Amino acid sequence: MTVLLSDPRIAAIPVSDNGEELITSPGLRFAPRSPGISPLLREDVVRRLLSAQSALPGGLRLLIVEGYRSLELQERYFSGYRAELRANHSDWSGERLHVEASKFVSPPEVAPHCTGGAVDLTLATADGEELDLGTAVNADPESSRGACFTDAAGISARSRRNRDLLAAVLTRAGLVNYPTEWWHWSYGERYWAHLTSATATRYGPVSDRPAA
Repeated sequence: MTVLLSDPRIAAIPVSDNGEELITSPGLRFAPRSPGISPLLREDVVRRLLSAQSALPGGLRLLIVEGYRSLELQERYFSGYRAELRANHSDWSGERLHVEASKFVSPPEVAPHCTGGAVDLTLATADGEELDLGTAVNADPESSRGACFTDAAGISARSRRNRDLLAAVLTRAGLVNYPTEWWHWSYGERYWAHLTSATATRYGPVSDRPAA
């Protein structure tokens, strides 16, 4: 059974931070989907992404869509999607709205992107042409009818091969996937800690880090 970011077990994981900086790398291509989106990621996440990229077949590379996200932006994303669900499902309880919203946007209090340990990404050719992975990056569960889920049935054989390739290189590099979003991978934050049975995170929310 899929454990969502709204699950109390995720919030219960102790938060630690190893002090790594947020950085970018010229070796990773960045293609944001809207203005003001950050390519910044923790140092070890960048190293792992470069390692994953080096394992791709010739002519392919990772295409980064989003990295670090401020708490303010996360709150705006979550409340906006929750309001959209409420408008479309007036019979849903507040608890169900919270859970369903967490399939697409993390509750701010546990958000992986706010730690700099999460990345939204896809596969592209060396010329920047995106491969077919079944849905657009950031397709929500409602509009995609669940095709955004990593293991969704009904996507084309080509899309499945591309998802499997992306998963293979990123998993080998030590990242974990949020199973309702094929493009969302992370390392060192609470969801990673849950899946790897770590006793605490390696990264906490960037805004909560003590001053140097």
